[in-house]
Parts: sequence; structure tokens; C-alpha cells
Amino acid sequence: MVISLADIQLKTVVLDNGETIGYRERLGGDEVLILIHGNMTSSKHWDVLLEAFDPFYTLYALDLRGFGISTYHTPIDSIKDFSDDVKAFMDAIGLEKASLLGWSTGGAVSMQFAIDYPERVKRLILLASASTRGYPFYQMGPNGEKCRIAKKADIAVDPGKTLPILSAYRTKNKAFLKELWNSLIYTNEQPSTEKYEEYLEDMLTQQNLVDVYHALNTFNISTVHNGVKEGTGKAKDIKAPTLVLWGENDLVVTEQMTNEILEDLGENAEFELLIECGHSPLIDNLEQLLEKITSFLQKV
Repeated sequence: MVISLADIQLKTVVLDNGETIGYRERLGGDEVLILIHGNMTSSKHWDVLLEAFDPFYTLYALDLRGFGISTYHTPIDSIKDFSDDVKAFMDAIGLEKASLLGWSTGGAVSMQFAIDYPERVKRLILLASASTRGYPFYQMGPNGEKCRIAKKADIAVDPGKTLPILSAYRTKNKAFLKELWNSLIYTNEQPSTEKYEEYLEDMLTQQNLVDVYHALNTFNISTVHNGVKEGTGKAKDIKAPTLVLWGENDLVVTEQMTNEILEDLGENAEFELLIECGHSPLIDNLEQLLEKITSFLQKV
């Protein structure tokens, strides 16, 4: 069975909280996998995986609140707001249980979901995921040193990261965004010219950059203080079998962050290194990524 773009439908559903969530549906077999994207992306960035994934699985790739074609009526304050939306999405389409694949920020969302709704998760896959201790927001000090920022108000006016990206969104400066992604994410391989243009256009839909930075900065399900917030200790409550995937050339998520996940999840998690991959294994080596994911999902 060959999957084409015609088999992938972009749909919307209204959640009980009043938000409209966009999602890409690729029908297949009875096994269901929900794809949760990261920051500066949406369900659009899963397109190559949606087309290539084993037709034995039915896939749902969500646009989180404030991304893609989803609404942003109520701003999020925490990663839990996103994970609650995932639960509401499953309720809305009548889906009782699924495996979750979370990429980057989506990994944090998936972990929070597995904590709050353990009975709804079959397996958990964390791809280049934010740590169990969040993703810290730093500002450069006067002497070039890194200073951790704790307040959302300070993140909102950060001249090093926040303001340049917000400006690029506002002015539709896709050249700036492409330069940023080439330097941090597409460091091994790049999408085709056509796909890259679609991805850049999609980035401009984001409505919640500052809120996501703040949510990541304060996310902490470990047992230690992360520099901004005390940990909830809830990571140990994740019981779903978990696969942690990290690219050896990732410039966004560090090896230390990945080790924090493994330490905090304990024996419940297994690790696979993605060779010659950066922060987007989808583009760097899709075949390798698919093999790791499907092998894990097929385990008895």
C-alpha cells in the first residue's frame, strides 16, 4: 500500500474548552499513533513521516493550540494546558487509547499526558525531546555569560531570541527563519526546496511563542529544582513503555537533557541513538527513524 498526500486529510475538531484543533489524519489499521510537534512547527512538519509510515497504523498529527490552523482563544501557561488539549482531542474524536510520539516540545507534552492520563497511553516515544526538567531559557549577560531567566515578562522582551523571531513572524521574514533553522536544525540534511518553503510558511502561523518558551522554562517533572521551579516528582509515575530517541548531532536538545530524561524515567525508558541526525531526524534520516519507531511499537 502506497500512501500519498491524497490519503492525508487536514481536518478540524472543536474541543470542549472552545478551542478548534487542526489535525492531519492518515487512516490505516487499528493501532493508533498520535504525533505531537514541537515549537515553531505544526502537524505540517510531520508530512514525510505521515506519507512513509507503516499503513498498519492510523496516524493523527495535531496542531497544538496556537499553531497551524488551531485557534488560540485562551493562552496557555503550562505544558499541561497542551496535554489537556490532547486528551480533549481524543475525547472529541472518540479515541480511547493510543501511543504518543512527541518531538522536542511535543515530548514534554507527551510526558505530561502520560502522567495525567496513564490509562489512555499505550506506548510513549520521545524524539529529540525537551527534558523532564524542562528547556531552560537563557539570556546573554553583559560579559557574554548565560543568565537564566525566570519570568515570562523578561522572556517576552529578550533581545537575543524572542524579539528577533517575533519580528520575523510579524514581517514574514522567511529568509531569517531559514537561516536560523539551517544553523540549528537542518544542519545535516535539508528538506526539498518546495517542502522547505511550506515549512517556513507554516512557522508564520504560530501565535504563542512567548507562552511556549515560558511553559518549557517552568516544566519540571523531576525530583530536583531546575533553576526556576521545584520538580513535581511525577516522572516516576509514567508507566507506559517509553522509547527515547536522540540524534548525535542535535544542537537544540543536548545529550545532558536526554540523560536527564533517562535518569528521571528510570527502567521504564529505553534509549536509541540516531546516527548522523540532528534535531530533525525526519529530514536527516527518515528511514532510520521509522525503523526505530516501528520496532518499538511492535514489541510484545
